[in-house]
Amino acid sequence: MTWSVVAMLSAASAAAFAVPARPWLVSPRRRSSAPLIPVVALVSMSTLSSPHLAGGVLVAVGAAAAVRILLVRRRRRRAALSGQARVLAFCQLIGSELAAGQPPGLALQRAAEEWPDLGPLSTAFALGADVPAAMRAASAAPGQADLTFVAAAWQVAHHSGGGLSAAMTRVASGLRATQATRRVVAAELASARATARLMAGLPVFALMMGRGIGADPVAFLLGTTPGLVCLAVGLALGFAGVAWIEAIADGVS
Repeated sequence: MTWSVVAMLSAASAAAFAVPARPWLVSPRRRSSAPLIPVVALVSMSTLSSPHLAGGVLVAVGAAAAVRILLVRRRRRRAALSGQARVLAFCQLIGSELAAGQPPGLALQRAAEEWPDLGPLSTAFALGADVPAAMRAASAAPGQADLTFVAAAWQVAHHSGGGLSAAMTRVASGLRATQATRRVVAAELASARATARLMAGLPVFALMMGRGIGADPVAFLLGTTPGLVCLAVGLALGFAGVAWIEAIADGVS
């Protein structure tokens, strides 16, 4: 087997790892183990052919898995940002509809037409159920944790007899200030994230420089056992560095 064949098989393994498009919508208990089947088969065949080849395949599969983990985290972060914007827009819409004299049920219905994911809130109101409880249930979706504040304002206004429109307006104002702070934090963290990715990509430029001076670092990394060990350790450290920075940034934001 040539390394070109290994590269193609490794690419197939990477594609298998990237199958789930929305991992946050799938329960970990119900995830299929089907993507692992080609990986296990590939490693088994490589082991029978050559232990060195098996090591190369394991390194390639590990790199594919690391890339998949980073992509999933990036997708979740984008979903969270979208959810935060949706909650703010929902609160603003409810406040404006109530200020215009519309009943709460009609305001929730219009919000459900605008954002189908928030349809259960309108359904709960129509059935006479607990709307704040429905909001708290919806807050479990990515980026929609701020719905708990909307639920609290709705509940206080309902029990105290205060104006729901004024309560929604105050909550919307608070959410706007919170999101403005989040944007400032995200802008400050962007440079740290960019630096981490640049540092992770520097070894590629080192390989190009090695080729430029007449050496063949790629052959050493892929064609020898010490090279594979160095490659595996380097990839692991690069992934750990990027993941560490991402974890710190996510914790701050």
